[in-house]
Amino acid sequence: MKDSVSDNPNLYLMGFMGTGKSAVGRRVADHLGMTFLDSDAEIVRSEERTIEAVFATDGEAYFRRLEREFIEHGHPRTGCVVSCGGGIVTQPGVTERLRQRGVVIVLFASVETILERVSGSRRRPLLNVDDPAARISELLQGRESAYRDAGCGVSTDNRSIEEVASHVIRVFRERAG
Repeated sequence: MKDSVSDNPNLYLMGFMGTGKSAVGRRVADHLGMTFLDSDAEIVRSEERTIEAVFATDGEAYFRRLEREFIEHGHPRTGCVVSCGGGIVTQPGVTERLRQRGVVIVLFASVETILERVSGSRRRPLLNVDDPAARISELLQGRESAYRDAGCGVSTDNRSIEEVASHVIRVFRERAG
């Protein structure tokens, strides 16, 4: 008999901001009858302040610690689709921990797609700079190998939420098997 974790493992969606983790995650969770959690939203709820306020007051390192605490202790061990913050992949050991707890799928998108999806949002502290496209490119370059090593990759460029969700569900079922 399988243990309960392998019977209904969590699905962790990783990837850069604007790749569709939250939108796709909600659709996948609805389809699979799982609980959807967004690590950023859970941090906002627990901190009772915005991510921008966390960054402004306590800095990125503190925010990354909150992300890690969420991964370690802030959600159920099974039955969840979790949209992870885009920078979580930068933390040593987190990807391995996620793989121990469930299936990891990484969503990818081009710089142009990401910029189009996040433009106009002031809720992205790392992009509140003069040249957001250059910043996206720089951050992606720094994280690309970690994203590629984290789990199976799914492109979201020029695809509907429904198309990406269907692909994610297929991969999840194969890997959760």
